[in-house]
Amino acid sequence: MEQLASHIVQWLAAYCREAQQAGFIVGISGGVDSALTSTLCAKTGMKTIVLSMPIHQQPEQLLRARNHMDWLQANFSNVQPMEIDLTAAFESLRTAFPLAVASHELSMANTRSRLRMTTLYAVGQTHRCLVAGTGNKIEDFGVGFYTKYGDGGVDLSPIADLTKTEVWNLSKYLGISQEITSAKPTDGLWGEDRTDEDQLGATYPELEWAMEFKGDESSLTARQHEVLAIYRRFNRVNRHKMEPIPVCKIPKELRA
Repeated sequence: MEQLASHIVQWLAAYCREAQQAGFIVGISGGVDSALTSTLCAKTGMKTIVLSMPIHQQPEQLLRARNHMDWLQANFSNVQPMEIDLTAAFESLRTAFPLAVASHELSMANTRSRLRMTTLYAVGQTHRCLVAGTGNKIEDFGVGFYTKYGDGGVDLSPIADLTKTEVWNLSKYLGISQEITSAKPTDGLWGEDRTDEDQLGATYPELEWAMEFKGDESSLTARQHEVLAIYRRFNRVNRHKMEPIPVCKIPKELRA
């Protein structure tokens, strides 16, 4: 585990130096992915801003975020914690939308994520910090479980080649609190405490299995067939998030 953590930390530091930036900024949600990402960034010794951005946040999520930022600041002198409550900004933006848009639940959930991305870049650019993504391998390259140009809008992705299981294991190894590593994963974009499993219909270990499955489907259980179908459906409909933006190529004969 130490070698894995060291590899990511060295990669982060090298990228930041090459980009001629001062450090990193990480959005802190109270979940394990952002906790691990921020800890790895802090271990580089470079400036690390950890920013909580509540929008109608569940109290327990906000408390976990604050506790983690306090833990980071106590253990790393290069960490700067910040909290910007975006609830009023979100509500102001929502009132500017037509009713059909403002009342669209999924659109407004994604708008929360995109407002946070805007905030991370505003604060990050002010302090010459790169926005470090918090997506893991299953979310970023398996089921596309993130908001396009929201939490998917980042400068670099230090944990995007780690499965969720690897994220949990590395987080425990690095001493991240049990209240975070044992919490049910949630994107925190809904009014209620809706978990990732509620939205996906499968656990992360199940989705990890589906992502790697290449065998004979005839011998699978009913649940395994169900999980494969869930994984393949999300992977198919969210391809637009995982592939480069399509560009309309102009034939030579059409150019003046």
